[in-house]
Amino acid sequence: LLGLSDPTASASPVAGTTGMRHHLVLMAGEEINEDYPVEIHEYLSTFENSIGAVDEMLKTMMSVSRNELLQKLDPLEQAKVDLVSAYTLNSMFWVYLATQGVNPKEHPVKQELERIRVYMNRVKEITDKKKAGKLDKGAAARFVKNALWEPKPKNASKVVNKGKSKN
Repeated sequence: LLGLSDPTASASPVAGTTGMRHHLVLMAGEEINEDYPVEIHEYLSTFENSIGAVDEMLKTMMSVSRNELLQKLDPLEQAKVDLVSAYTLNSMFWVYLATQGVNPKEHPVKQELERIRVYMNRVKEITDKKKAGKLDKGAAARFVKNALWEPKPKNASKVVNKGKSKN
C-alpha cells in the first residue's frame, strides 16, 4: 500500500501547477522518487484509505473458507456473496487497468461488470418479491366490505317508523 508524504515535505514547484510537489512513500517507509502535484494529494489520500478498507474486507472474507461461509447461507444469500465477490474483483481490475493507462471503458471488463450488475438486479428483484406481503383475497374482501359505508335500505326506515305512534 502507498503512504503519502507530508504536503510540506517538498517545496519544489511543479511546472504548470500552482501547488507544491509530494513524494509517494511506501507503507514500509521506503520513499519513491516520483513526485506528484499537491492538487492530487487529497485524491491520493482518499484512494489510499479506500485501498486499506478493501484490504481489510478481503482479509475478513478470506479468513473463512468459501465452503464454510456458503454452508451458513441460503441459496439467495450464496448468490449475493458470489456476485459481490465477482463485482469486487472486476472493479479492482478496472482500477488496475486505469493505473496502467488502459481505458477500462474500452476493455471487456466493462461488459463483465454490466453482466454482473444484471444478475445483481435479478437477485434484488427476487429479494423484493420475497419481502412483498402476500395478499389474502378473502381478508381483503372482508376488510373492504366492512370499511365501506352502506346506506340503510329504504324499507328498513319505514318499518321502524310504522312501529312508532304519532302523538
